[in-house]
Amino acid sequence: MSKTVAIVGSGFASLSASCYLAQAGYNVNIFEKNDTVGGRARQIKKQGFTFDIGPSWYWMPDIFDKFFNDFGKKTSDFYQLDKLSPAYKIFFKDEVITIGDTMDKICAEFDRIEPGSSTALNTFINKAAKNYDIAINKVVLKPGLSPFELVTPETALRVDQFFKTISGDVRKKFNNPKLISTLEFPVLFLGAKPSNTPSFYSFMNYADFGLGTWHPKGGMYEVIKAMSALAKSLGVTINLNSAVDQIHVNNKVASGITVNSEQKHFDIVLSGADYHHSETLLPESYRQYSESYWAKKTFAPSSLLFYVGFDKKLNNVEHHNLFFDTNFETHAEEIYDNPQWPSDPLFYANFPSITDHSMAPEDCETGFFLIPIAPGIEDTEALRHQYFDVIMSRFEKLTAQNIKKNIIFKESFCVKDFIKEYNSYKGNAYGMANTLSQTAFLRPNLKSKKVKNLYFTGQLTVPGPGVPPSLISGKLVSQLIKKHHSN
Repeated sequence: MSKTVAIVGSGFASLSASCYLAQAGYNVNIFEKNDTVGGRARQIKKQGFTFDIGPSWYWMPDIFDKFFNDFGKKTSDFYQLDKLSPAYKIFFKDEVITIGDTMDKICAEFDRIEPGSSTALNTFINKAAKNYDIAINKVVLKPGLSPFELVTPETALRVDQFFKTISGDVRKKFNNPKLISTLEFPVLFLGAKPSNTPSFYSFMNYADFGLGTWHPKGGMYEVIKAMSALAKSLGVTINLNSAVDQIHVNNKVASGITVNSEQKHFDIVLSGADYHHSETLLPESYRQYSESYWAKKTFAPSSLLFYVGFDKKLNNVEHHNLFFDTNFETHAEEIYDNPQWPSDPLFYANFPSITDHSMAPEDCETGFFLIPIAPGIEDTEALRHQYFDVIMSRFEKLTAQNIKKNIIFKESFCVKDFIKEYNSYKGNAYGMANTLSQTAFLRPNLKSKKVKNLYFTGQLTVPGPGVPPSLISGKLVSQLIKKHHSN
């Protein structure tokens, strides 16, 4: 008889793990507290507008390809993928940098800003490409059980890159502050300041410039729908509106869960929910990490998000837009060093309906705005309104158009919502930062050290934050389960 697995949560990592386990013959049940599958990757549909309310960047298309290939499928079996041209725009106070869809275009733009800088850029990206190959094909495919996982012939030759920083590397090669900000931006996906992120992680720059930025037609939620369909085709049962209240332990062995006050037996329990929250579902003596452990960790930012429907098409913007017209370092300090609401925030704006007309009514625009903020700070309606006014005024000035009067509706999402909807520690949006002291085996474990048959997956464990790493995390934990539990 096949072993039974309960999976808590239905985000990317959980769906990934469910597919691999079902493929291996396990009897898999997913339990999702919300009324839609996807965890943080959900959608709002309102008055003909479609918003991805979670992840909105599709990077590292090769990781998605590998996932579906593992099941004899292709991404094109489920959704249409288009490469964005240009990938995105960056707005500074006095200039706009456009990141094209090829290295030639990006080099030309760098040379326009800083003559001759394309030579240094090519060298930097070539090195980043080698790091990407090592990271994706060697390092991130390890389960984070031992420091020796990081030691390969390739990483041994690059050990210095784990002790230098992205910020230091970039500033040695480039002088123009706008180009520096452009090159430091991708590591924000790893959830830490560039000055605290190992230079080995320059592979994110290759993911950006080398592999490009893509869009699944219909939005990022199409990926969740694809994974959900695949899981169901493999025999996975997905239970919605099913909040897990407790993980049961008998004689130091996970024996099941309580769902909506009903106790259910399972041979194996895997939580893809927030790691800190998952451990609160256990008796205290079985928790691996104390409250002081979590309090000392560097968490990726939370976010103040706005979902806005406009009754007209917008000008002078692209699908993805970064607004770096204020001080990058000051905002980073107000997230990581001295947590507070930012004095002058950078922000991001996404208008998917520019390239995908299915996401807004005709002659309208779907707008998604994001301000990175420190996790755990005060969240009030008054603060949300205040910051919306701040970024709208700057947006109008920088894009030379009036839009406030064209807003049909807006909805917001912030720290309180991340806690309520996702049981997110301090309301963080992206998990735990990938600093040197929080890399690989130094992250919370995939396998409980105190409870047999209990496992974890997702952005707080290995390999780290982001959608592609979450797909990999699901694969890694499924491999561990298969290793320890022959079916």
